[in-house]
Amino acid sequence: MSFTLGIIGIGQFGSHFAELFAAHPEIEALYAVDAVPERIDAVEARGVTFDKRFDTLEDLLASDVDAVAIFTQRWTHGQHALAALRAGKHVYSAVPMAIEEEEIRQITEEVQRTGLVYMMGETSQYNAAVVLARRIHRSGAFGEVFYAEGDYVHDMDLGFYDAYKYSGGEQWKSTASYPPLLYPTHSIGGILGVIGERYATSVSALGRPDTRGDGVFDKDVSMFGNDVSNAFALFGMDNGGAFRTNELRRVGYPSHKRESRFRFFGEESSFEETVDVTYWHDKKRVLDVTELIATGSTMSLDDPRLADVSPALRDAFVAGAAQVHHQARLPKEFQGMPNGHEGAHHFLVDDFARAVADGHQPLVNAWQAARYTLPGVIAHQSMNQGGERLEIHDLGESPLPVVDLDADQEPLDLEALYAEQEARTGTAAE
Repeated sequence: MSFTLGIIGIGQFGSHFAELFAAHPEIEALYAVDAVPERIDAVEARGVTFDKRFDTLEDLLASDVDAVAIFTQRWTHGQHALAALRAGKHVYSAVPMAIEEEEIRQITEEVQRTGLVYMMGETSQYNAAVVLARRIHRSGAFGEVFYAEGDYVHDMDLGFYDAYKYSGGEQWKSTASYPPLLYPTHSIGGILGVIGERYATSVSALGRPDTRGDGVFDKDVSMFGNDVSNAFALFGMDNGGAFRTNELRRVGYPSHKRESRFRFFGEESSFEETVDVTYWHDKKRVLDVTELIATGSTMSLDDPRLADVSPALRDAFVAGAAQVHHQARLPKEFQGMPNGHEGAHHFLVDDFARAVADGHQPLVNAWQAARYTLPGVIAHQSMNQGGERLEIHDLGESPLPVVDLDADQEPLDLEALYAEQEARTGTAAE
């Protein structure tokens, strides 16, 4: 069943996704609302047609639109999602889900009460390395994963100043101080997106106050009262293991090459990702899997559609799918279209569109989104309490039917990959 979709916020991210939503065969019409109408004009000038425009969010939610996609300021997502669900609309939300535990809980309650579709568009769910590690885990090759690491390593100097100026206007410094642990889903989502049966039970977190002195991470300027630019969290897992995440905004690291990175340690084998090389290994052999997660570009970094995006951020908006992705499941209309975040954008749009059209919950449904988001909210509290270990009250799994659109992908044959590597290098992979 096709449906209509209203996009809330036609900024750098929303405008990029508008092209994909417009192309998806299950979406019959697009609506839009933005506080700066000229941004809607600019997207239409690129060939995307909006069938209706609205002056306010309230006007959009009062219309006949079936679903909404939220691309507003990150601390507003929770309240906007709740308003949409209560108005009877399906919801796609950019990350994070919300920044308060009660809002997260209320979203799950509304979805359960109404049966509406809710999805959080976490790009790490389809990060190529995460997809590969998930396929390895589902094969049973890891055994029990007892420890994992996930980093979101994105320096403010590499495009974030420009992004906050674009979205924050004259008061951009007050919002650029957004607390790192309240934007946790790229790191946590990458870990739990692999070991999806696991969840966080407790956390201890620390934060390092910023030392740049430019008024960005300054408690007197920050609307969040935050002066921490780098934060570190250690989470306990329900299986007795642990995972660690870093949210770094002042760091010498080439985030334009790889802004998220992951490691998984299981009782039988492990997986380790760096900037340029990625390995999977068991107790005897080492397999270089770098080529399986390599992504190409779907558009030029100088494309006019990226004119408002800082050059340092453009790589994230052009990266296409990798060998490891289940590309055969995507609609043919997406072939040759812009992608981004290591091939994630096409899959996120397809997950949501098909969930609404077919009447099921997507993989990153409200309960899974809570598992990706709530631990960061509690970690932020722990950080502000000097690292005190705090309990995380998991909200459980979705009580509504969930469909994994990658379930029919051909199983990963690790032995065949070993054989190919040995034939290529002329030596045993040991």
